Amino acid sequence: MSAEGLAKQASAALPLAVDLDGTLMRGDVFSEAILRFLVAAPWKIFTLIGWFMKGRAYAKMRLAEAAPFDPADLPYEAALIEWLKSEKARGRTIALATAADSKSAQAVAEHLGLFDAVFASDGQTNLKSSAKAKALAAAYPQGFVYAGNESADLKVWAAAQGAVLVNTPKALARQAARDFEVEKEFPPASSRLRGFIKAIRPQQWAKNVLAFVPMLIGQGWADMAAWQNAVIAFFALCFTASSVYLVNDAADIDADRRHARKRRRPFASGALNPLIGVAASFVLLAVGVALGAAAGALFYILAYLVTTTLYTFWLKRIVLVDVFVLAGVYTLRVVLGGVAAGYIASGWLLAFSCFFFLSLALVKRVAEVDALAAKGGGALNRRGYLHTDGPILKSMGVGAGFVSALVLALYLQEPANASHYGEPFILWVMPAAVVFWLCRIWLITERGQMHDDPLVHAFRDKTSWLIGAVVAVSFAAAALLPPDTLSW
Repeated sequence: MSAEGLAKQASAALPLAVDLDGTLMRGDVFSEAILRFLVAAPWKIFTLIGWFMKGRAYAKMRLAEAAPFDPADLPYEAALIEWLKSEKARGRTIALATAADSKSAQAVAEHLGLFDAVFASDGQTNLKSSAKAKALAAAYPQGFVYAGNESADLKVWAAAQGAVLVNTPKALARQAARDFEVEKEFPPASSRLRGFIKAIRPQQWAKNVLAFVPMLIGQGWADMAAWQNAVIAFFALCFTASSVYLVNDAADIDADRRHARKRRRPFASGALNPLIGVAASFVLLAVGVALGAAAGALFYILAYLVTTTLYTFWLKRIVLVDVFVLAGVYTLRVVLGGVAAGYIASGWLLAFSCFFFLSLALVKRVAEVDALAAKGGGALNRRGYLHTDGPILKSMGVGAGFVSALVLALYLQEPANASHYGEPFILWVMPAAVVFWLCRIWLITERGQMHDDPLVHAFRDKTSWLIGAVVAVSFAAAALLPPDTLSW
């Protein structure tokens, strides 16, 4: 056997100490506790500052008491845990060695049932880096192997006889391989950049094309200044929305981890530290507000920010208020785009938008309520809806959808409105298309096949694109054809 093989065999017989944050689990217990504490009671930020003034270890201890978590919900590194189980089965001593507070560490250790000992911060000593190395060296004078993931672990690896690399950045992994005896490596599944891009939800930016609607309906197709301002307004909405998404997801980590789909979000899955996300949200917000001011729609960007923030932290928990606010936010995008482009949305457009988007907001809730009913019933988490609310919500949604088509039909009946088009008769394709599309959306929802955001579904659905193309062509033909073209 080679010298390298003998070294690995020797290290494999030594006790194994495993870090928690970023190693055993993809996440950071301390960062999440800070957010959990502040989201529950923002006014206690000065209490938190006071704890930090007494030391990081003290702050960790108080946060572990004030903002506990369920260890069953944590995003554990499955491959590492399977390996730890196999190592324990062959008789290896395994310890949990973490800078997290002992209360948090003990909760994780009891849940997993893998560890023979627990080393953690105790309210006075922050067990990180050199402090951790010293504690492990004293406990295992014959030597130990340490599993870690970050640069702070370099001093621990230096005191150990072997290293296990878990989710370690490439540069640090190369350094560890050069300086230490690496027993095993678990490469990261994804990069932080990929996690950040996913966290800002660029796919949701598609909703902000609503900012172009007033200009397009106002036939400002050749108005370059209007296009420029509409584009600026579009990105103002995108950056502002992404800043809110980051704060929302950081606040909802615990709830997201209990959700079948949302648990894959970057913060909930541990792919991105939520404190990094919150810091980035302030940068995105500053850019969004600056762009809103440049587009001449600062008031509406601020209104959008306030409304979506209130929705995130309060309004989404109030039955029916949540769907009306969602419909209002969609309509606000239309208003903002019209103000920026100089094509103010008419009362007809606003009335249509309110009913149309109310229908879609109810689709979103019905999809969630039906999914809940399929799992056996109960109450929708943090929403207030019951699994029995599906039928009445569907009635409301279908009714709102038909009213939106009626508003569109009444608009076409007005001679003053028809005068803006060469062939207004062609516009009757539009209410028919709206009714057909909404009926199809509700049918898909009833069958349990709807994505929880109908607009995201629409942008991925070929039939929706086809219907949209028919509407666009009909509108263009009605506007551009000379009068009496179809009088034959």
